[in-house]
Amino acid sequence: MKTSQLPFRTLREAPQEAVISSHQLMMRADLIRKLGNGLYTYMPLGLKAYNKVENTIREEWNRSGAVEFRPTVVVPGEIWKESGRWDTMGPQMLKAKNRSEQDMVVSPTAEEAYTAIVRAGLTSYKQLPINMYQINTKYRDEIRPRYGVMRGREFNMADGYSMNADDASLDETYQAYAKAYLRIFKRLGLKVIPVKADTGAMGGSGSEEFMVESEVGDDTLIICPDCGYAANVEKASCKPDEAVDSNGKPQVKTELTPEEVETPNVFSIQDMEKFFNQSPKTFIKALIYRVINSTLDLSNAPYSENLEKKQEGSLTFYPVSYVCVLIRSDLDVNEAKLAGVLKASEVCLADDEEILKIAGAPHGFVGPIKAKCPIVQDLSVNDMHDAITGSGREGYHIKHVEPGRDYSAYINADVRTVVPGDKCPTCGGTFYSTKGNELGHIFKLGKKYTQSMGVTYLDVNGKATVPTMGCYGIGVDRVLASIIETYHDEKGIIWPMSVAPFQVAIVPIKYNGAMKEAADRLYEELTKTGIEVLLDDRDERPGVKFNDMDLLGFPIRITVGEKNLPNVEIKLRSENEARLVPLEDAAAEAAQMVQDALIALQA
Repeated sequence: MKTSQLPFRTLREAPQEAVISSHQLMMRADLIRKLGNGLYTYMPLGLKAYNKVENTIREEWNRSGAVEFRPTVVVPGEIWKESGRWDTMGPQMLKAKNRSEQDMVVSPTAEEAYTAIVRAGLTSYKQLPINMYQINTKYRDEIRPRYGVMRGREFNMADGYSMNADDASLDETYQAYAKAYLRIFKRLGLKVIPVKADTGAMGGSGSEEFMVESEVGDDTLIICPDCGYAANVEKASCKPDEAVDSNGKPQVKTELTPEEVETPNVFSIQDMEKFFNQSPKTFIKALIYRVINSTLDLSNAPYSENLEKKQEGSLTFYPVSYVCVLIRSDLDVNEAKLAGVLKASEVCLADDEEILKIAGAPHGFVGPIKAKCPIVQDLSVNDMHDAITGSGREGYHIKHVEPGRDYSAYINADVRTVVPGDKCPTCGGTFYSTKGNELGHIFKLGKKYTQSMGVTYLDVNGKATVPTMGCYGIGVDRVLASIIETYHDEKGIIWPMSVAPFQVAIVPIKYNGAMKEAADRLYEELTKTGIEVLLDDRDERPGVKFNDMDLLGFPIRITVGEKNLPNVEIKLRSENEARLVPLEDAAAEAAQMVQDALIALQA
């Protein structure tokens, strides 16, 4: 292709709203143009790069045994009501009504659509497993869309879905996708870190994210340098540390009964340290949380008999409930873990009025003995003894508290936020943290959707059985932006060979005379060998052409100048120096460079 055929324009400066490198460079190189807030159009060069990412995913998923299907983007709201996510998905889901007043959804994800489609044809165990994927448009009404296509409102996802007869079959499919992910990202030139992750609104029994380290990453990763343990901070666990007293000795069980102590002007943990002259490791922090759309069965939980229940399809949930979370005072609650334990769409700290109603005292004096809600106790509290905590009465704390003796926890669970310096649960190594961007996520969904949406098949004994499910997603736009985040310099993009819109750019100093003949010859020779070539036939100054080619980031540039003929310059975008090569050898040499680079990226 020639540049005269491309409707593109480059910018010297990025729009003010573009604050990360990929957004800036995609706008400056005219890969994308903004249509609205969080809405971007792919221009021809950007679409060529995008299609290469998409095709790499398609090739590897086909290779892993999945087959492609394509559901609609707009789907009936009824299937979301069946799954129970009509209300729990939240305001990011774009809802509409058609002319018949039927509720519709602009898909933010496609679990419901896949489940409904497979349900319509599944009858026998002989049909399982069913493993299909789509590469399609999604819409999520982000509060603050930012970073260009890294976090837009409309975006493109590759979604794989499997329906399996049992957990063993599901694990086999799950592992096949995990291996395909590693091949995909290697071919695209990205070094990813597989990390254990929170299942979030997707639900299910387990999940793994594929992260790329990035200074502008939305996620915090916890990593062990010794054994390679890696997890999103929302999911990370650590080795339990011993409950010790102010002298660093193990805490000892007390026979003393709880004693209320007046604590004037004591509100914070630091105030308690000074007042009691004790280590924060001897204090139990009690926090009241509001819980949204919990599907956890609370029918036998204390103080929960009058909670409002809702039913959507076969799903029962509590729109609003409350828990008192106990954790050692030097630690912080991980709200993603807490939401997972409570099977809730969201948890947040209760407001002052709610805290007073439930705990009998304001924040800072909340305690487990008088709280009128179920207690969720972090594992850090389990081994504590002779502890100090809030009394449930303003201006007072209680000492000599024994967990399990003086109150009963409804749930004991890991809800602690892991931080650098904590110890690895696998090998005992010391954690460090880094920022990362999530590029892909795989889930073992289990029967969350198949059960709620009434999917069954006849097993080998002729018995109606509910299948289990897996879900496997890759954000195509986000991958493209992450490639640019990884491969760029002050001049512009440096595309990996597998993603570049064009692999070779031919730049004649002037497109006329002997330079035109040489450039056309190179163009024909390279095109015949299957190399993707862009010929810069513009009537522009050489400096403008060179700057544009550096900005656009094509891996190989061949410069045709009158002074050098019958030689031409070959330069890799990733290197500073060019080499003179005889014109008759240039096409073959450039083609070989392309092939060598592609082979190096192969998984």
